[in-house]
Amino acid sequence: MPRSFATKKSVQLRPDSKGRIALGRFAEGVSSFCVTEQSNGAVLLEPMVEIPAREKWLFGNKTAFASVKRGLIDSAKGEVKARGSFAKYAAESGEPDESDEKDE
Repeated sequence: MPRSFATKKSVQLRPDSKGRIALGRFAEGVSSFCVTEQSNGAVLLEPMVEIPAREKWLFGNKTAFASVKRGLIDSAKGEVKARGSFAKYAAESGEPDESDEKDE
């Protein structure tokens, strides 16, 4: 599906002797770029941000993702209730402990 883009700013960058281009401030907060060569010869750099593999499940679970989004919206509005510490449910390493693992 073709995308249309509104031009915000256009700058001219020159490659160094090895063909590299320094993106400077255009790369702030970006972990990688998806490079697309368009049929007219233009090169499009689309900024990408990766997520940790351990968080990938959330983006594949629409119900959980919607719940987190609602929680963030409620929190921003101040519509939250203190429920105390949940530390006793967290494993020290950040990994599930044996009681959280499914039986095989």
